Amino acid sequence: MNWVKLFYFSVVFTGQLLGPVAAIAGNQKEEPLANSVKALMQKSVSDVAAPRLLFDTDQSAQHWMQMMSARLAKRMPDAQYREDFLKSVHYEATRAGLDPQLVLGLIQVESGFKKYAVSEVGARGYMQVMPFWVRSIGANEHNLFDMRLNLRYGCTILRHYLDIERGDYFRALGRYNGSLGKPDYPNLVVGAWRNHWHYEPPASASLAVASQ
Repeated sequence: MNWVKLFYFSVVFTGQLLGPVAAIAGNQKEEPLANSVKALMQKSVSDVAAPRLLFDTDQSAQHWMQMMSARLAKRMPDAQYREDFLKSVHYEATRAGLDPQLVLGLIQVESGFKKYAVSEVGARGYMQVMPFWVRSIGANEHNLFDMRLNLRYGCTILRHYLDIERGDYFRALGRYNGSLGKPDYPNLVVGAWRNHWHYEPPASASLAVASQ
């Protein structure tokens, strides 16, 4: 990805200064949505399909799960929950056209993988989703502390911001965190992704295109 190159030196420098990444909760800004955009986002968050790993072979899926699970074990000791979480991250990220490992980096920075994290401004859950999104694109019964719903909302929102910024991850990540134009948050997310969640599949493995 070309955008990674833009961050390289700043990520390295930031990583040297800060060491382990600490949780930095988001503060997405409520903005009016065009009806067409709202409809697409509503459709996305209403998806109730069972999450699955979207790889072209079972071997590729197993390899990814083993690698990611080993890295997450200290933060999520429950093996069954950890597998369900990773499967949901991969499904929701891939379905939204996002890199699952980048999403893991974002979760590390946003909430430190704490399911019930709440920021000072009210952002909730793993991906620190602001409650106004439920009113805007969701349903009253949607619980942002529900693991799958939180991931679905977070990935849908990041995809929305990425579309607004025409593929510019620096600006899209800034929007997600409510710090548009400032380098700290994008650098931290990319740093977490590169240093802890980056994944190189075996030579024979390739990701399947997620069905929409």
